Amino acid sequence: MTIEFLGAAKEVTGSKHLITTNKGTKILLDCGMYQGKGLATDSDNRELGFDPKEIDYLILSHAHIDHSGLIPYIVKLGFKGTILCTPATRDLCAIMLVDAGNIQELDTITFNKKRVAQGLDPVSPIYTADDARNSMPYFVSIPYNKDLRLGEFSIMFTDNGHILGSATCNITIFEGEKKTRVAFTGDIGRYSKRILKEPQSFPQADYLIMESTYGDRVHDPIDMSEKKLLDIVKYTCVKKRGKLIIPSFAVGRAQEIIYGLNYLWETHQLPPIDVYVDSPLSLNATNIFKIHSECFNDKLKQFMKQDPDPFGFDKLHYVQSKDESKALNYSKEPCIIISASGMMEAGRVKHHIANNIENPKTTILGVGYCSPSTLGHKILRGDKEVSIFGIKHIVRAEIKNIESYSAHADYKELIQFISCQNKQDLKKLIIVHGEEKTQVNFKEHLKEEGYNDIFIPSKGDKIEI
Repeated sequence: MTIEFLGAAKEVTGSKHLITTNKGTKILLDCGMYQGKGLATDSDNRELGFDPKEIDYLILSHAHIDHSGLIPYIVKLGFKGTILCTPATRDLCAIMLVDAGNIQELDTITFNKKRVAQGLDPVSPIYTADDARNSMPYFVSIPYNKDLRLGEFSIMFTDNGHILGSATCNITIFEGEKKTRVAFTGDIGRYSKRILKEPQSFPQADYLIMESTYGDRVHDPIDMSEKKLLDIVKYTCVKKRGKLIIPSFAVGRAQEIIYGLNYLWETHQLPPIDVYVDSPLSLNATNIFKIHSECFNDKLKQFMKQDPDPFGFDKLHYVQSKDESKALNYSKEPCIIISASGMMEAGRVKHHIANNIENPKTTILGVGYCSPSTLGHKILRGDKEVSIFGIKHIVRAEIKNIESYSAHADYKELIQFISCQNKQDLKKLIIVHGEEKTQVNFKEHLKEEGYNDIFIPSKGDKIEI
């Protein structure tokens, strides 16, 4: 049996790992899109490293596009297998993959204008919104903690607290009397959150594949994050009378920020400032959150007894039309704008940044991870000049960052998460989904905790079991 690492190897995007059993069954763990470079990643996304027609099962850890985003593409190329995930993950994929298809189509139009100007042939999108819709019949959802046997292997999802529906994928492969246990963590959540349950312990594994996005740092507590957010709101919107722009992932991060502001409003701490969620995908995702309360923690459920809608309050407005979005750029009133994408590479937030980044009254607040090549990374690291839509802008807006709103565990929480594993029974610990420098640091933390045989794969590496 082999495990081949085809994405998210020494980088934080494009999650794909392929298990091939002795009998030849092919089980793909995630099918993520490379993100963060626009269409510069086109070739990386088209060259999968496997034949989709040969994949029997796709086990999906969660709905984020860097884990699910190439599902419509492999269906388009002939995948006929079964996609296994939790019910909430399936519901989120139904909106997120269509949205990704729409972005592919729009980005390709812009990209092709440049290619034609250079005398190059136009390209077609990797997939369309219709391709995304065509992929949904292949999804089969399995509730948490249900052990399902499928021929020579079984699968059980356990809640890892990253986003709604996210899961550690616990796979047992049967070869006669022999059992091989492979656990794939997907992305691991934090232990103190306003909305979701804490990460759940998971069964003992022989081989553990785990993420390491923040494997070299420690986050502030969530209560400290909300205090920082409130201070930034007061400084920007009350003192400076400016706009606070919060680029946010539409699923997970947006809901955390919305609920945090709702909590501050209901506890009479938030000034009467208009808050605009300028992301149709965020609205749809928030509605899906509302129907999956089984993922909520007890504290939120208790809070909902006095506030039945934790994602809505008097000053919160969901913006849907493009005209409403454009009107925000011309408004001089202080406000908070929450908009996708989180890495500032696409979506409506990019227009808001372009229109406000040269205004010293504006604050741009980062609340999550940005890949090194992205606009978000360049802004948050303090670049004095950035290019947006091909136009150079002087950065006069104030730049702030609250990293602890991240849905990813820090290195202490990562180690806490795997503490349920018996080190002596763990044959190999494989670190994926992290920048190489971060992974090397995290490996040292793991060694200090007594873990042995730790492997950091490069793209294309394969191990035999």
